[in-house]
Amino acid sequence: MCKIISTLGMEREAWLQLRKGGIGGSDAGAVCGLNPYRSPMAVYYEKTSDTIDVSDNEAMRQGRELEEYVAQRFMEETGLKVRKSNKMYWSTDYPFMYADVDRLIVGEDAGLECKTVSPYSADKWEDGAVPLHYLVQCYHYMIVTGKRCWYIAALIFGQKFIYSKIEWDETFVNQIIALEEDFWNGCVVPKRIPLPDGSDSSSAVLEAYFRESDNEGAVTLTTDMENKLDRRQAIAEKIKQLEQEKTQIEQEVKLFMDGHSFANSERYQVSWQMVDSQRVNTKKLKAEQPEIYKKYLQVNQSSRFTVQVA
Repeated sequence: MCKIISTLGMEREAWLQLRKGGIGGSDAGAVCGLNPYRSPMAVYYEKTSDTIDVSDNEAMRQGRELEEYVAQRFMEETGLKVRKSNKMYWSTDYPFMYADVDRLIVGEDAGLECKTVSPYSADKWEDGAVPLHYLVQCYHYMIVTGKRCWYIAALIFGQKFIYSKIEWDETFVNQIIALEEDFWNGCVVPKRIPLPDGSDSSSAVLEAYFRESDNEGAVTLTTDMENKLDRRQAIAEKIKQLEQEKTQIEQEVKLFMDGHSFANSERYQVSWQMVDSQRVNTKKLKAEQPEIYKKYLQVNQSSRFTVQVA
């Protein structure tokens, strides 16, 4: 069962505020740790922060505007009819879960998720495969709406149009519910930030949280944190060794090429060529045209993390 809220005519900011009250389909893959572009920490920040992100970009705009095209292509390929929902569905069994669905299938107890995909990600859709975070998104919609199957259709720019039908899987569904419930009740409700996962997404959240922190003084490192820093030092040393080995291999290949610009085999294509690059000589510009230098000088603020061994 689910509660239904009409979104027809709803202001975008009000819609975004409403989404803060639960986990949506686009959040589900990240919450389950399966989204390569978004971390659980990022979802937590969005749900608990006082700000509403109304930003937009070209990729987001193209995704919205091409959604109708993907739906039309799906109807052409399958013979099925779809309609817009213009509703937000909230689960009554799991009140921390909601669904904003792209389309519903007319005459079938199913829905449709529309995607636009970069050709660089085309390999992730080969042989009928669906990227895991999108698969979780579709199961999330089934859980909330009570439907037992969902379609996903994808336009791979400049290459092809594909679609898949996803059937209900009780085991997978129960795992998703458990992970989302643990995230909501274990992190969002008690305001307990989830652990980072090493992704750029987690780094961005930490910057957002502590960029303007004015905590003075120092905290005492625990034994656990010291052990982590020991591990960090060992990793840094290993990276240094591997970088040197990598450079040595490149030097050996260059020596083998004996001045040639290219080297080829069935598995590799190697090039070693001079490349011209242009950049402003800021040191000279500052010395000879200080006013122009000052006019176009841009200050970027970022945090710096350093570790010194005592």
